[in-house]
Amino acid sequence: MMVAGDPSGDAIAADLARALSEALPGARFIGAGGPRMAEAGVANSFDLTADAVIGLSDPLKKLPRFFRHKRELTQLALAQKPELIILVDFSFFNHWLARAIRRRATPDWRPWMVKYVSPQVWASRPGRANKMALDFDLLLCLFPFEKDWYARRVPGFRVEFVGHPMFDRYPVPVRKPGQVPTVLLLPGSRRAELKRHLPVVVGAAQLISAQQPARFKLVAPSEKLAAAARASLSAGGPEIEIQLGGLEEALSEATIAIASTGTVTLECAYFGVPTVALYKTSPQTYWIGRQVVTVKYLSMPNILADEPLFPEFIQHEATSDNLARAALELLTNRARRIEIQSKLARVIATLGGPGAAKRAAKAILELAK
Repeated sequence: MMVAGDPSGDAIAADLARALSEALPGARFIGAGGPRMAEAGVANSFDLTADAVIGLSDPLKKLPRFFRHKRELTQLALAQKPELIILVDFSFFNHWLARAIRRRATPDWRPWMVKYVSPQVWASRPGRANKMALDFDLLLCLFPFEKDWYARRVPGFRVEFVGHPMFDRYPVPVRKPGQVPTVLLLPGSRRAELKRHLPVVVGAAQLISAQQPARFKLVAPSEKLAAAARASLSAGGPEIEIQLGGLEEALSEATIAIASTGTVTLECAYFGVPTVALYKTSPQTYWIGRQVVTVKYLSMPNILADEPLFPEFIQHEATSDNLARAALELLTNRARRIEIQSKLARVIATLGGPGAAKRAAKAILELAK
């Protein structure tokens, strides 16, 4: 049984399902996820990725729906009794689901429980690590420092570093920038992110175009988000090409990017694209985050490098003026871009290389022995 609740988790789960299918011919896969899991052979009971959320306030708005989803998936597990349950990312829901299933286990049925992708407990509320050790038999991590972190905090917890899936998604990153500088706009993969980020990102594009000839391209991961982006663009602003999918091609052509601080900043780093990062959330979520977050940076490339390779503008600092100023500094300073690309290459070299899904499948099978 596999469960993933957002687009990135859907892609990771799909890769793992294929790797497990190769290792376990005839195995049956059930659960809930998105279209990529379905393509990989998982019989999804429903599309959980349609309810992807961010921050703290968004889950509260959909709480009745998540109660229903938890009940449906718990019932599915009880009815089908899978030997193995793999919960991918989407921690607020998946940890809740893991506890619900654990409580219903019996002497005759106690499935192996695996969490794929560690929540950022090392960035806030580290006490969650102890609860995870009770809920899961195995944790699969994407970043090398995470295994050591858990070993210090919860020595008995089985944790494996398997590397980052993007190496398999984009086997050979290619750089082919055109004659005109291209600014790639990546405001987020969820509707709430798009709503908060798009106005300031478009405003930044307008300020950049007034000072520097540039081509602007916005990549949307779904047709719904592409349509929402088109509806938000006003007449008289800079010409922005909206592309549905095709992130690999867009990254290979980009001179720089303006992106939300999520997973996509690591993909920008992988392709060697100097990036200006932003993040805006609800006032309540931001206030709570300020109280509990202990890391210096939000972008993973900055965390891994322990320096601000990507300028970050969070909440009230995420203005069009700030984004445009930082973007223009990168566009007009080739030496700085080359310096950033060199440091990004060193960061990416630590992330395990190709084969993350196969290493994850191997760790899971070793557990099940």
